[in-house]
Amino acid sequence: MRSLPNLLTIGRIAAIPVFAAVFFLPGAAGAWTAFAVFVAAAITDYVDGWLARRWQVTSALGTLLDPIADKMLVGATLMLLCGFDRIEPVHQLAAVIILLREIFISGLREYLAGLQATGLPVSGLAKWKTGVQMTATALLIVWPALPMLEWLPLVGAIGLWVAAALTVITAWDYTVEALRQIRASEAG
Repeated sequence: MRSLPNLLTIGRIAAIPVFAAVFFLPGAAGAWTAFAVFVAAAITDYVDGWLARRWQVTSALGTLLDPIADKMLVGATLMLLCGFDRIEPVHQLAAVIILLREIFISGLREYLAGLQATGLPVSGLAKWKTGVQMTATALLIVWPALPMLEWLPLVGAIGLWVAAALTVITAWDYTVEALRQIRASEAG
């Protein structure tokens, strides 16, 4: 529980309500503050896993909380971006695809855990998806503070669509692997 990777994960969860609160602050200061909190939380997503593997301090708690923290941060961010019209309605479909994938994969992981199957370790493509998704959402968080960069919302929206496409691909890969494990469990 007290390992630095677990503390970073717990810190990421604690940062989510702070991020949501500062998202409501008006003007450029609000956008920059929300951006700073989001980026700090997103960085812990990378650092906690890297440290846990490097120091060989992986734990059941960290394995449980890390994907939950990620999904909470992504879900809160996408809902706020949509609610504040930072994502145009046509691009909100990408946000819905991302959120549905996150819920679906969480369900698959939970089901496999009940079977005491191998589980679904994070793939390299899923890490890329997370990187693209975090970058795109960060751009959409900060763009009100940078109105001179008229292209920023479009770049953020394109990033969301790229992340949505990667979510579909990784969801397919995880589903195929989950079905393999389910069949193996039923045969055994």
